[in-house]
Amino acid sequence: QVQLVESGGGLVQPGGSLRRACATGGSSGSGKDMGWYRQAPGKEREVVALITSGGRTNYADSVKGRFAISRDNAKNTVYLQMNDLKPEDTAVYYCAARYTSSVAYGYWGQGTQVTVSS
Repeated sequence: QVQLVESGGGLVQPGGSLRRACATGGSSGSGKDMGWYRQAPGKEREVVALITSGGRTNYADSVKGRFAISRDNAKNTVYLQMNDLKPEDTAVYYCAARYTSSVAYGYWGQGTQVTVSS
């Protein structure tokens, strides 16, 4: 069983920064691909950033150059550093995980609201 526990998030002004963390409680983070998704009101959930078990990253075009995903396998934690935040980044952000042998991300964190507003 993979449990994902998120922390960070909240309210920030445009241009500000936030750092999200997601700990894989109950199991090692190694051997799993990890990612961050978000869902804004009235919109479908979309991928924000992904990181493979080997550290390869991929980003949505809308966050390239502003967000950075990283992982610390020793701490079983994945991070999302969000810089130069914009109002359109406002959404509920979810951490997700999958075993490298899986196609779909089947494990999800509880989700945390990130609001970018002045």
